Amino acid sequence: MNIDRAVFAIAGTMILVSLALYWLFSPYWLLLTAFVGANLLQSAFTGFCPAAIIFNRLGLKPGTAFSCSPR
Repeated sequence: MNIDRAVFAIAGTMILVSLALYWLFSPYWLLLTAFVGANLLQSAFTGFCPAAIIFNRLGLKPGTAFSCSPR
């Protein structure tokens, strides 16, 4: 697994978990879904993704979307 796939997997998991928590407990859990979506959107334009940095430090191989190199 490379960094790109790990980021997409964690984002998808967080969205599904927040939707389940919304359905089971409170509509305020949709704020987590909005946060994940906003983070994905800003990382598409800036290239900065905290999850990608963490996965890079854990030793995952970089993919094409998140290079994790300083500019």
